[in-house]
Amino acid sequence: MADRNIEKKVEELLKKKIEDLGYDLYDVEYLKEGKDYHLCIYIDKPNGIDISDCEKVNELIDPILDEADYIKEQYFLEVSSPGLEKKLRKTEHYEKQLGGKIEISLYSKIENQKVLQGVLKEYNDDYLIIESDKKEIKVDLKQIASAKSVYNW
Repeated sequence: MADRNIEKKVEELLKKKIEDLGYDLYDVEYLKEGKDYHLCIYIDKPNGIDISDCEKVNELIDPILDEADYIKEQYFLEVSSPGLEKKLRKTEHYEKQLGGKIEISLYSKIENQKVLQGVLKEYNDDYLIIESDKKEIKVDLKQIASAKSVYNW
């Protein structure tokens, strides 16, 4: 389960510093996996991210996070690319994906399916519209368990 409050505070703390290095701060996730906590910082740039980019950002942010001391639990810091198929968690993620292909997993079935894939036609604070098999499907955002962009291989 993600802690949105910590994620927001960390994002506000790091966003400008990461941008000053020439990267976009795509997302921040603070998760508990098993008994371990993970703070995942996802960075991006137009030509993609490699390991040296992750190392550079890690070296910059590690002391900043230690000084801010927002997280009381011991955690693993991970700096990574969001990947080719990016998680969609924020308004700006969906807005950038308008007209692009996405996949959404649902808490309960719509159109007799729990996973929908198609073109994102519309997005707002309450719902999105996805075009799948030449049919538009309106999905309440509260029904979405997870969403990601779909890369055309």
